[in-house]
Amino acid sequence: MKFKLVIAYDGGGYAGWQVQKIGVGVQELVERALTRLFPHAGRLHGSSRTDAGVHARGMVAHVEIPAAEFGMPARKLALALNAHLPEDIRVMSAEACPDDFHARFQAVGKQYRYFVWNHRAMNPLLRRQAWHVPAHLDIEAMRAAARRLVGRHDFRSFAANRNYEVEMTVRNLSRCDLRRSGALLTFVLEGDGFLYKMCRGIVGTLVQVGQHKLGVEEMDRILAERDRRVAGMTAPAHGLVLWQVNYARPGSGMPC
Repeated sequence: MKFKLVIAYDGGGYAGWQVQKIGVGVQELVERALTRLFPHAGRLHGSSRTDAGVHARGMVAHVEIPAAEFGMPARKLALALNAHLPEDIRVMSAEACPDDFHARFQAVGKQYRYFVWNHRAMNPLLRRQAWHVPAHLDIEAMRAAARRLVGRHDFRSFAANRNYEVEMTVRNLSRCDLRRSGALLTFVLEGDGFLYKMCRGIVGTLVQVGQHKLGVEEMDRILAERDRRVAGMTAPAHGLVLWQVNYARPGSGMPC
């Protein structure tokens, strides 16, 4: 039996989503909860990789469980798993899915949100979920710069280097919005895929546009140069949330 899980977690205490050689990944703890209930459960396959300190509201994963071991109504699976998980990790939903479903390879898009607290004093309730930027920011300049990033581009300038060469660095960014509610800024980034630390590179660069350290018109040059050194800073991990993962509706080709 194959199940689709939607998982939320506070990533502050973890070394990312994946099972790690050093440190604890969220995947490891969910797999441990699964095997406590179902000793021969398969490997948990996630839709994304989140880095150390990054949070998730809508991480999607799938797992196969032997039918002979699954002796509960499917609607109780999330509750049963949560009883074996720490409070900062929760399975928000669990449902049976088709045998050919794959959380990673069938995803058609992802949405990340990044939170900035733009006030002289940090909101202590958001100290683990938002980046504190006390300086005045030019919001309209940031929005204008964000619009220049929408579309299909090579985003190499915004991505951190891994210890191996990434062959394809072109991505389609369908949405790059900035919302303001009082002191809270919310960056919404949606696309067909993201490079390593790409969201944080974009947010850090846009914040520096808001500080007038970079100009709006420089976005085109930064994209064209394909060099991480020409873009702005990388925003801290704790402000980033994997908000949702989109899949095509059956027979429609449209995301759901």
